[in-house]
Amino acid sequence: MHWATATARLLPRLLKGRQAGPVFLADRRAPASGRRAPAAADICPVTGRGRLSYPRAEYLFKTASAELDPHGDGWTLHQLRHSALQHLAQAGRTAPELQAKSRHQHLSSLGRYVRLGEETSARITAEHDPAARRRTR
Repeated sequence: MHWATATARLLPRLLKGRQAGPVFLADRRAPASGRRAPAAADICPVTGRGRLSYPRAEYLFKTASAELDPHGDGWTLHQLRHSALQHLAQAGRTAPELQAKSRHQHLSSLGRYVRLGEETSARITAEHDPAARRRTR
């Protein structure tokens, strides 16, 4: 897994010297027995709290991002992931690079999330136009 600098700087606060267990923890202790009891690897050995579930993480993210969302609904984790891909694409990353970052199996599935718009098309056309005038220095 590859972390950006800002994320890597936050990880020590999340880990707080822990040696084992999940990084993102639920608010409550995990059930010790029964059909809802998680695997031992999904429980923090120090606090007894279980791994944060995806639905709960998404709820927390939607709640936290509701003020910033123009519609007031908040964003999903899926939207967050793909907005990052769009920003990378706008910065000029190639389709194979985006595919490697996102772990999409096929370029066609990646394409539905990365819509660059008319400005990007115009820029690419201008940059690669062999008949365009060269700038003088």
